[in-house]
Amino acid sequence: MPAVDKHDAELFRFLSQFMWVQGEPLPLIYEIGHEVYASQGVDLPALNRLETAGLLCLDSAGYVKKWFGKHTRLFYFGKPTKIQFPQDANNRLDLGHAILTEKGKTLAGLSNATRNQRFYEYTIETWFHRGLVTSSILAPGRSN
Repeated sequence: MPAVDKHDAELFRFLSQFMWVQGEPLPLIYEIGHEVYASQGVDLPALNRLETAGLLCLDSAGYVKKWFGKHTRLFYFGKPTKIQFPQDANNRLDLGHAILTEKGKTLAGLSNATRNQRFYEYTIETWFHRGLVTSSILAPGRSN
């Protein structure tokens, strides 16, 4: 387990509610200072502290994952969401302003964060406004 002080570990736990997974944990911080993050204690000073602790990297221009086909799946607390991109190939997904370091990825696997429904809805709305179509994927036999 990475060496992290108690305050940084608690901040990271707060950050973990904003992580989706697509092969690796992805903290989706689209608007630093937005109420969905700030209300949970994740603001610029908190993100700067986590960067200083070596858990993430910040970039004001943001990060992207490239080379997606027409569809992909991301998982939020184990539940898949299908994303349909506008093009058939060479699509990009905006990841926001933070990515985890290797140390952060290791710690993410140990976090006991809980799902944040408000953040989930905020993310889906953000993707919609960027031209992406999303759908939840339900397990067979489930109707809700």
